[in-house]
Amino acid sequence: MKKILTALFIICFLHSFSQNKLPQYFYVKTTDSLPFLNYGLGDDRLGGAKMTFLDSNVVLKVVDSAGSDYKVQLSEFHAAYIEKQKVVRIEPVLEKQHLTDSWKVYGDSLYDYVTVQLDEKLPYRSVMEIHPSRIVVDIFGATSNTNWITQLSTAKEIKNAWYEEPEDDIMRVFIELKHPQHWGYRIFYTDNNKLTIRVKRSPAVLNLNHLTIAIDAGHGGENIGATGVTSNIKEKDYTLLIAKELSRQLMLRKAKVVMTRVKDTTESMFERITFLNQQNPDLLISIHLNSSDKDSVNGVSTYYRYIGFRPLSQAILKSMLQLGLNEFGNVGSFNFSLSGPTDYPNCLVEVAFLSNKEDEKKIRDPKFRKQVATKIIAGIETFLKN
Repeated sequence: MKKILTALFIICFLHSFSQNKLPQYFYVKTTDSLPFLNYGLGDDRLGGAKMTFLDSNVVLKVVDSAGSDYKVQLSEFHAAYIEKQKVVRIEPVLEKQHLTDSWKVYGDSLYDYVTVQLDEKLPYRSVMEIHPSRIVVDIFGATSNTNWITQLSTAKEIKNAWYEEPEDDIMRVFIELKHPQHWGYRIFYTDNNKLTIRVKRSPAVLNLNHLTIAIDAGHGGENIGATGVTSNIKEKDYTLLIAKELSRQLMLRKAKVVMTRVKDTTESMFERITFLNQQNPDLLISIHLNSSDKDSVNGVSTYYRYIGFRPLSQAILKSMLQLGLNEFGNVGSFNFSLSGPTDYPNCLVEVAFLSNKEDEKKIRDPKFRKQVATKIIAGIETFLKN
C-alpha cells in the first residue's frame, strides 16, 4: 500500500509541475534589415528557400532554435525559420485571439491600396497568381472579425478584394487585378498595426521612353564571381561592361536608367535592394555570367522567382537565343536575393558560360556585348507589347 501511495504522489506531483511550468517559447520582433522567413533549414549557395520578406517590428513566436536560426510558429499548423540576427527579443506577449477589423480598398495618384486593420503586427506571406491575375496574402494568427470591405472608385488596378478563412487562425486576402500582367506590390505595416498591400498600377504608356529601368551588374569589388576558363577574366568586370552597354542603349531610347553599381565596388544585397526600393524602377535586369564544373556546358538562361514576372524573363530569353547561343533554360522559383522583391518585374540574365571556351570567347568580344544589350532591349520591348 505504501508503494502505491508513493507512486500516486509522484504522478500527481509531475502532473502539477507540467501544468504550472513556464511555456517553452518566447517572442521576438523583426528588425529593419530586410528580414525574411525560410520554409526550412535546407541550404545551398543561394541560402535556404525563402517564404517571404517581412516588414520591421513584426512579432514572431519562437518555439525552437537551430544553429543560426530560430523556428517560429506562424499559426497552429504552420512554422518557418528566421535568422537570429534579423530579430530582437521582446517582452512576453499576451496570448489571445487576434481579430481583424474593417478593410479599405482605394487609390491615390500613383498606387492602389488594400488596408486591413489588426491589433498586432502579425507575420504574413504572399503569392502571385495568373489566369486570373491575383495577389494572395496569408495573414498568420489572424481570425476574421471583418464585417465590411469598403472599395472606392479611386482604385484603378484592383478589380476586387475579398477574403477566406482556410484555417481558424489564417486570414487569406485575395486581390484580383484588372490587367493580366503583374507590375508589383509591397506589403508593410503602418504605425497603428494596419497591414497595407500597395499595388503598382500598369504604366500608362508602355514605351521605354516612359519607363525607369534598373540594371544590376552582378558581383563587384571583393566579390569577383566566376573566372574565365582560359583567360581568367573576372565575372564582375564583364557584367559591368555589359550593364554599361545596356544602359547606354536604353538611354539612346530615352529610357530613364538607374544602376546598382557603376564601378568596381562591393555592394551587398541589402544595399542593392535598399537602393532599388528608393529608386522605384518599373523593371529590373540583373546581368551575370554563368559557370559550370563541366566545360562542355554552355548557353544562355534567364531567371525569375514569381510566376507573375515570368513573361519578362521568357521574352528576354527568346530574344537572346537569336544570337546563336544554346538554350540553358528559363528557370523559375529562383532563390536569388534580387529576385526576391515583389515591387517590380525583374529578370536575371546569365548571358553565357565563362567555363566554356566558346562562350568565354564571345563574352570577351565587344561586338558580342553590344549585341547582348540590343537583344535584352528587344526582349523588354516584346514584353511591353504583349
